[in-house]
Amino acid sequence: MIITVTMNPAIDKTVELEQLERGSLNRLKNVIMDVGGKGINVSKTIKELGGDSIATGFIGGSGGSLIEKALREQGIKFDFVEIKNEIRTNMKVLESNGFVTELNEPGPVVSEEELEQLTQKLISYANENTLFIMAGSIPNGVSKTVYHDLIQKVKAKGAKVFLDADGELFIHSLEASPDYIKPNRAELEEYFHMDYRADEKELVKMGKQLIEKGIRMAAISLGQMGALFLTADKVIKCPGLKVEAHSTVGAGDAMVAALAYGLDQGLDLAECSKLGLATSAGAVTTKGTKPPKRELVDELMKKVEVIEL
Repeated sequence: MIITVTMNPAIDKTVELEQLERGSLNRLKNVIMDVGGKGINVSKTIKELGGDSIATGFIGGSGGSLIEKALREQGIKFDFVEIKNEIRTNMKVLESNGFVTELNEPGPVVSEEELEQLTQKLISYANENTLFIMAGSIPNGVSKTVYHDLIQKVKAKGAKVFLDADGELFIHSLEASPDYIKPNRAELEEYFHMDYRADEKELVKMGKQLIEKGIRMAAISLGQMGALFLTADKVIKCPGLKVEAHSTVGAGDAMVAALAYGLDQGLDLAECSKLGLATSAGAVTTKGTKPPKRELVDELMKKVEVIEL
């Protein structure tokens, strides 16, 4: 059973224009609205790949109602904690040259009682057959150690955790030894206090240091350059695929979804890596935060090169 946890869900608006003019009038060519937040994006992609998950986290206000309506229409199970405050709306500004400017709201204030409600809900789902995906930012009023605390609580009941977070959330959470992680190059460089761009050998070394902390698999995303996938006894490199890119928004969430789905299906590291890279590349071709179609993912998987380092 896969449970996606979105503590800071959003209504995502993707707007398109020729070129963003700061301090001036901008006329939009197209506007797309999706329900989102990292965990919800992961649930949408798992569904498209043919799997099932339960989406949980916080929802509130009219935006929360929109999220439940959209997930119901897509056949995705959900079990949210309803909060008093309205959830956020995020805007992605996509220029014709491919540049994306993201304007993300901080999110609502969540009370201690609401957080405790979610904590108990997650604990009730936790067992040896549960994989939690804790992904994305957190709302106001919630401590940066929240993922660390939740990871410890659900792992105490035998569950596994896939973490996708950055900054302080990532740093604190690593001390709780999540089972799977997906940092990008910049997040690793920040964690290891590097003031220059790490090369491939350094990235592998850093990934192995994280594996030694008790992490089962580290997927290091490298954008258009592809990704590295590490376990205790294997290192796999998958070079990037050339696709007709529309927007990089949601590509990381797509990779997390594909890896989680692959793990749930019992795929080995090589097959998980191929599925992860293909799904991520497919997400780049879609508009907004929509997942790629399974047919496209299958086509792209044939092109993924798996190199054992």
